[in-house]
Amino acid sequence: MDTMRFFCRAHAHPALLATLLFLVSCSSEPTAPTGSGGGDGDEPSDEGADDSADDTKPSDTGAGGAKPSDAGTGASKPRDAGKTEPSDAGNKPSPGAGKDGGSDPGPVIPSDGGAGADPDAGQPKPEPQSCAGKPNSWKAGDTNSSIMVGGLKRTFILHVPASYKGDQPVPLLLDFHPMIFGTAASQRRSSGYAEIADKEGFIVAYADGIDNAWNLGPCCTKSRDVDDFGLALAMVERFKSEGCIDEKRVYAAGYSNGGGLSHYLACKSADVFAAVSPAAFDLIEEVDCKPSRPISVVVFRGTSDSIVPYGGGKSTPPTSYPLDPIHFLGAVGTFQKWAEIDGCTGEPVAGMGGCKTYTQCQGGAEVTLCTAQGGSHVTGDAKVGWPMLKKFTLP
Repeated sequence: MDTMRFFCRAHAHPALLATLLFLVSCSSEPTAPTGSGGGDGDEPSDEGADDSADDTKPSDTGAGGAKPSDAGTGASKPRDAGKTEPSDAGNKPSPGAGKDGGSDPGPVIPSDGGAGADPDAGQPKPEPQSCAGKPNSWKAGDTNSSIMVGGLKRTFILHVPASYKGDQPVPLLLDFHPMIFGTAASQRRSSGYAEIADKEGFIVAYADGIDNAWNLGPCCTKSRDVDDFGLALAMVERFKSEGCIDEKRVYAAGYSNGGGLSHYLACKSADVFAAVSPAAFDLIEEVDCKPSRPISVVVFRGTSDSIVPYGGGKSTPPTSYPLDPIHFLGAVGTFQKWAEIDGCTGEPVAGMGGCKTYTQCQGGAEVTLCTAQGGSHVTGDAKVGWPMLKKFTLP
């Protein structure tokens, strides 16, 4: 009522009415929304922006006035520096974005689904394997060389494929010859691994055994002091220092007594060799086989082998010097022993060429026995062995 009487009296006095209208117009000036930071009227408030997250924010790629990401064209005003706009589409702008639409130096959070997005942007990238700075002194083809081990000069042949440039790591295979008439040169000619190495680009080394044999502990060199285990490890270290070798892809293969050394290396140095492929030889009772990890093994055997009986048992190596008898576990016994050592479960799976494989072993290892029915003292088949070996790497 008092307000009504005031307006009536003002109407009767024009000067008083003019003053009243001026005061009313001043008091009705619009004010900025709380928390807007003084921005444009359609700029959303910074307060509570993170609480709404993906449930309420429009997609950066959407239309209809949706707020674009900092990587956009700049048609709309970007958010204040340091704010990150969540998006339904999963797109994330760079942190520290400035008001000009650019970004400050620092890690970039890539868009999860934007066109042309680099999924590795801003993430630490592993250093590519290379041998930069290491001299490339190896020549393609066969090179005769030697190494001192246990006070003895040991000779070997190093085979390098033409594709080897020394700038990227490649696998290494040690291939051991049989006893009596076996040599590095004969194994180089007959095993087939050099030809595959030329096609697939890995290194092969063939060593000469003392007395044309290899010392497995109870067998088979004339002297029990020959350190063939040390020779194998020394060769690996030598090649790693001289060339560009993938340390996780070092393998061993061998025939007859050389196959026995392959078994021995798997038992004693599974931290160096990723997998082995022995032929015409089995595990022997006299060697305690306890590898440091499950290791993959590919064995080649013949059912009619008279030197290393397929069924196992007592055997005396046919050397010109006397040796004590050794006791083979047999082909199947060795197959089952390796499966036990590697913690394999289930039944072996039949494959091509008379091969059976335990595929469910600890550490991703596999144990394979390839049997030649009616075969005698059979050599390994590099065309079968290498595709199996190269699947495995050191952990």
